[in-house]
Amino acid sequence: MRPHVIMAGAALVFTTSCGRAPEPLDARILSVYVRSWYGAIRVERLSPPVASRIAAYAATALYAGMAAVGPDLPTLDGVLNGIPTLPRADSRSDHDATITAVEAERVALDSLLAEALPTTRTALAQLADSLVDARMTAGVSEAVRDRSLALGRRIGLMIVAWSYTDGFDGTRGRAYRAPLGPGLWINDAPGNTYATQNLSRASEFVALDNPANLLRAGEASDRALVLSRPKRQGLRTLPAANMAGATEPYWREVRPFVLPQWDACPLPDPPMYATDPASELYAQATSVHASRAALTPEQRTIALYWADNAGESGTPVGHWLSIAGQLVGERQLPSGEAARMVLATAVAQADAFIAAWGYKYRFNLLRPRTYIRRVIDPSWEPLIPTPPFPEHPAGHSTQSAAAALTIAAFVGDTPFDDSTSISLGHAVRRFATIRSAADEAGVSRVYGGIHYPSGDLAGRALGACVGAAVIERFPVSPRP
Repeated sequence: MRPHVIMAGAALVFTTSCGRAPEPLDARILSVYVRSWYGAIRVERLSPPVASRIAAYAATALYAGMAAVGPDLPTLDGVLNGIPTLPRADSRSDHDATITAVEAERVALDSLLAEALPTTRTALAQLADSLVDARMTAGVSEAVRDRSLALGRRIGLMIVAWSYTDGFDGTRGRAYRAPLGPGLWINDAPGNTYATQNLSRASEFVALDNPANLLRAGEASDRALVLSRPKRQGLRTLPAANMAGATEPYWREVRPFVLPQWDACPLPDPPMYATDPASELYAQATSVHASRAALTPEQRTIALYWADNAGESGTPVGHWLSIAGQLVGERQLPSGEAARMVLATAVAQADAFIAAWGYKYRFNLLRPRTYIRRVIDPSWEPLIPTPPFPEHPAGHSTQSAAAALTIAAFVGDTPFDDSTSISLGHAVRRFATIRSAADEAGVSRVYGGIHYPSGDLAGRALGACVGAAVIERFPVSPRP
């Protein structure tokens, strides 16, 4: 089943018997929208930074719509950087929180996804219509619906205007030339990892018997090739992830949602470049090389489970928001607490990517594939494709730590099951704690051969700092 079908059909769970009085705001709306965001990110083949920005604004719109009517949700005044004072209902009895939130979300996504595929936009519109219709079936009057739609529209438009001030537009269309030097990052991932031989708007074909795209025996997997489905060229706001380029080199110029500036959380320098076997970087690269050679079946599973490649998945952004959405239902969270958790998680991820990308392009450290092939083993290849941006710190480690810390603040650092990657062919995975899942996501990058252990550990520390800053803005009751 295509993600679009899943997104549109999910709303049907809210339909109730005709004539029954409307129930209070249902937290399941958050789980439904989280799944829709994952689908949009995946189908639009967004890079993780762009995906994180969209998710954070989408979560803000949804929360703000709920807070405008719901009595238990505080405003976002002073919580998110630069956000305007958003309108609230004069009389909550004359408005419906779900319809207000859905309309605010619809308006925000119409702007954020203005360049999306028609099928993406249609699926999201159908989802919104289904949710509104479900509220009408539940007993909401036409007058309440109309007032709620008007209020939601006002909120959505104000959030769209706020998004225009974050500096994102200034990062579009700017040329980037990576600095040159023996220890600096270059995108040397083999083109045949990503290439399609025959491509049209109807289909694509990868000839696995073509020597240029040969998969070594025993190494074929769901992550062996990142396929490039057709997408219109020249998109400014929603470009497809470009595996042959440099992903978002100016991302640190985007305004954070909570951090005062991108480098508010300090990060030590990475190991200095050296080819001496006694050097720290040589030891780091050697450990990656050795890990790849001695990879156990479980470590391979971990590497593939958390690969979250742009172009074929919802990226790390969608993965951790999916986890948050699953916990909403699993813990049967009240709507207010669920809305705060989803928003805080999305904001933590967005700021984590701003911080991580700022440091990545400050240090411009070369990836393990480049170093190992140059110094240790000229034929070496990582298990998963090396992404198109510098190494230090690990972005997945950073945002996973930030997201896990934030989620755990709301629900406790307890066991959970993750079913996010079923659609990619992976079984449900059980974790002892939320933070242990983040740790596994971090080390998966070492198992996959795309990060040094130092990059993983630096990312975890940076993400913890970002998560702590977000939790300060979203205080919660103490959890075990």
